[in-house]
Amino acid sequence: MDFKPRGIVLPVVTPTDEHGNFSESNYRSLLRYWIANGVHGVFPFGTTGEFYAFGDDVLRRMIEISLEEGEGKLTVYAGANHITPGGALKLARLAENAGAHALSVLTPMFVSQTQDEVYHYYKTIAEGTPLPIIIYDNKAKTNVHVMPETVARLAELPNIVALKDSTGDMTNTEECIRLTRHRNDFHVVMGRDTTIYAGLHYGCTGAITSCGNVAPRIAVDIYERYMKGDMKGALEAQFLLSRLRIATNLGTFPVVIKEGLRLIGREAGDCQAPILPLSNEKRDQLRVVLKEIGLL
Repeated sequence: MDFKPRGIVLPVVTPTDEHGNFSESNYRSLLRYWIANGVHGVFPFGTTGEFYAFGDDVLRRMIEISLEEGEGKLTVYAGANHITPGGALKLARLAENAGAHALSVLTPMFVSQTQDEVYHYYKTIAEGTPLPIIIYDNKAKTNVHVMPETVARLAELPNIVALKDSTGDMTNTEECIRLTRHRNDFHVVMGRDTTIYAGLHYGCTGAITSCGNVAPRIAVDIYERYMKGDMKGALEAQFLLSRLRIATNLGTFPVVIKEGLRLIGREAGDCQAPILPLSNEKRDQLRVVLKEIGLL
């Protein structure tokens, strides 16, 4: 399949109003901010987007608005995350009908699968949709890891086109790239904000970066400076983004992303319960970080 995820893709926040409902106006404003700063794609309903807290109608509308605001400039990915393949396929068909270009499929939550079960989960979804599929490996959130050997096996399926590696383990990233490097139709994208620069050196084609919601230009600089051969500039941008990524430990993810947007004047609303806003002390610490990296 001729689909190559590339550049800086944002797993976008799901912005809300004062009642906690999806805010179309806030989302359009954020999209304009991200597009103006050069991002290459957006990805509604990832972990950063609190996919577990919103209904299917919100996913459909976010895809539609992303396409409208993107005007052909953005690749639009959609999260199809569920415990069962049937549930994921329902979301896949919704995304397809809404016009999404590709899917990101997280390993099932709660169920601790064997590697053979992981393989068959993705195989079933791949056989049920024509959309390109990105395997989303985030063991820290699901307690399920897609081993490099399983990634290589899945890469043989025609519409499984990439892996988003959020393990933070560069040995894992290297092995996934090494085992699939003979395939021109399979790619690895970095899913850990602190290792985008390292991932590009190994051969990642881009990154899906949560902190890019707040600091899109810094994230884009890592990729674009690297592609231009400006390794020093790319590394300096990585150091800035890493400072923000480490600061996400100030609260329950993704509260720091939403609070960071608010502090720089980009309203995204609060996180959904049970996630609470940052304390005043933690918010002040975040404000210092944003000043250090030039966003305030």
